[in-house]
This record gives sequence, C-alpha cells and structure tokens, in this order.
Amino acid sequence: MIFATSCKDKQENTLEKTSRDSTEKEAPTSNATILFFGNSLTAGLGLDPDDAFPALIQNKIDSLSLDYIVVNAGLSGDTTASGKNRLEWALNDGVEIMILELGANDGLRGIPLDETEANLQEMINMAKTSNQDIKIILAGMQIPPNMGPEYTEQFKNIYPKLAEKNSIPLIPFLLQDVAGIPELNQNDGIHPTEEGQKIVANNVWEVLKTELSQ
Repeated sequence: MIFATSCKDKQENTLEKTSRDSTEKEAPTSNATILFFGNSLTAGLGLDPDDAFPALIQNKIDSLSLDYIVVNAGLSGDTTASGKNRLEWALNDGVEIMILELGANDGLRGIPLDETEANLQEMINMAKTSNQDIKIILAGMQIPPNMGPEYTEQFKNIYPKLAEKNSIPLIPFLLQDVAGIPELNQNDGIHPTEEGQKIVANNVWEVLKTELSQ
C-alpha cells in the first residue's frame, strides 16, 4: 500500500526555519536558501522539527561545508490551492532552490486532477517569476487506491508530466522505501518515524546534490 499525508491532522504547525546547531553562530545572510515547500511530510508532523527531513538535509549540507540555509515551509493539511496562496510570502530574493512537495492532500480529498496539476504549474511559474535563476525540484507523490485505479494512476503521472514539461528535476516518489512499512511510520501509518525521515532525506538528497554541484 502506498500512503500519502493526511489532511485531517490537527497538530498546529508554523513555518519554521531549520537552524544549525544552537552552539554555532547564525549563518551569514549571504548564504543561499533552499526552500522546502510542502505539507505535513515536510513539516515533520509528530516529530521534533530537527528530525524532519529538511533539517537532516541541513545537517548533510553543514557536514560538507556548503553555504546553504534550509527553510522548512511545511504546513500540515496544505493542498496545492492553499499552498499556492502562501507561496509568494515564502519566496524571497535569497531562495536559490525550491523543493515543491504538495498534492497528496488533493488526492486524498479527490480534488479534480486538472486542478491539482494547474495549481502545481502555477506555483512553478510563481517561483520562476520571483527569480529567473531559481532551481525547482518537484517531489513526486502517490496515494492509496481509494479513489479508484484510474484516478490513482493519473494522480501519480502528474509529477513526471510536469517535471518534463518544465525541464525540472523530479524526486520520483518522496516516500520510496518508507510508505507501507509499519516500522518506518508512526502509529497513523502515514507519517514517517525518525528512521523513516532519514530514508526520505536520502531520497531527496539523491536529486538535490546534483543541483548543489552545478
């Protein structure tokens, strides 16, 4: 079974910048920003924010002495429509790379596929308008077959379709090797545990590291 993040979680989440170790000095403002823009998967619902995959990516970046600051703009329950409405606020002149992780809540709600695709495309356009040199990485998502096999398959195909159309890198499936594995998910069977987040971070890093080297 393939699981996606639930839109029904009630835990309050705020947009959080994942920081370096508290004993270190604050990073210089000249450092480029990597924006993780998504829902509860990005926010790390049920875990300390330091255990969410964006923070683990920051740790990896720090270990390699790369000059990037990670911003965790994950918000639980976010759909592509609500994400579109807050994206402009999250973007700024320092964002060099954006990892776009949205759509799963659309699928769980049965939102028309053309709406999800159009919203994702608009967010890609907004990011490019904010900075013509921004690098965008699209995180692929899949949903359970509750809505029927046709809807499920077409939902899955939205992501590679948009990645090809916009010539942007794709993380094929954010939860690869995590979804459906009980010991890697919290009690809800949906959101990764600390160990699961480590695997998700590796899935992201495999694509992100190429963009950092360019």
